[in-house]
Amino acid sequence: MKRKLLALTMTTFMIGQIAACGNAAESVASDASTESEVSVEESTESIEKTEEIKVEEASSEEPEKEEKPKIEVEEGIVDMIPNKIVLPYEGECGTVEAITYMAKDYTGDGPEVEKKAYVYLPAGYDETKQYNVMYLMHGIGGNENEWGLNKDGNSRIKRVMDNLIGEGIIEPFIVVTPNGKAMACTHEETNDLFYLYGHELRNDLIPYIESHYSTYAEYSEDGYDLSQAREHRAMAGLSMGGMQTINIGMCECLDAFSWFGAFSSAPTSYPATKVAELIAENEYPIDYFYALCGTEDQIAYASASAAAKTLPAFSEKIKDGENFTWQEKPGTHDFGIWYLGFYNFARLVFQ
Repeated sequence: MKRKLLALTMTTFMIGQIAACGNAAESVASDASTESEVSVEESTESIEKTEEIKVEEASSEEPEKEEKPKIEVEEGIVDMIPNKIVLPYEGECGTVEAITYMAKDYTGDGPEVEKKAYVYLPAGYDETKQYNVMYLMHGIGGNENEWGLNKDGNSRIKRVMDNLIGEGIIEPFIVVTPNGKAMACTHEETNDLFYLYGHELRNDLIPYIESHYSTYAEYSEDGYDLSQAREHRAMAGLSMGGMQTINIGMCECLDAFSWFGAFSSAPTSYPATKVAELIAENEYPIDYFYALCGTEDQIAYASASAAAKTLPAFSEKIKDGENFTWQEKPGTHDFGIWYLGFYNFARLVFQ
């Protein structure tokens, strides 16, 4: 009996010890698991912090890009072109293309004549976009070369455009410098070639430009309405080209143009009373007319001022301070005035 009781007691003790050991093992395993999880979490956090530090260090090591200082220009009409505007632009520049097109005889039955012109295309010219176009005319003794686009990199007009566009001062547009003499037209006097140019301009040159470049016009070989894109065309010029801008652009082709710039308009420019009469007969409005002349210009001051200075007094379509500016400043009949005229007009047009 005692032996049985002792055996039972020993069995019970051993079962208790085994259970205690099992609980202890489970506790140790649980503690080890917890410590492992904590260790993994701490290790992960440590790695993430290390990576963040490395990223921050790498970011801090990148050199800062220096921004090119913007060219500051005075708004509105000015008396002088900023020096930086006529220097070569440091960024992406526009390009110049030489073109030829055929002009017809609109006053007789003469043969067609091949004509030359230059086309300035703004930097990043994209055929999927639409561009406004300025037709820039030369003087009586000049041709398509007079404004200097044939000089490409040495062209002041190109430099002005590159800087104005590159600095975001104006929206990109195309500039065309043609030969403003209607060489194909039958004529009596040499200067008649200037007065007859309107035929070639609207029937030959504009269609050529709008069929070869991306403009706002919906060109068709079967003919198209020039008036639909008139707000996207401008005409400007110096001396005889200023006369053509007034006499031909405003008074003959107002259905094709809406922006006008006349610099030192030649003596054969229509006087303000006649200009007012002719534009009154036309249904189309004028977006802007800017005229400039040097006060010491003995060739053109009288005619230029007679054509433009008093125009608001005779025309309801011309409102001083709204769609018209007359500017005069010390100067003669030269490019000092004409480049200034282009610079001011380039910042006014298509706005």
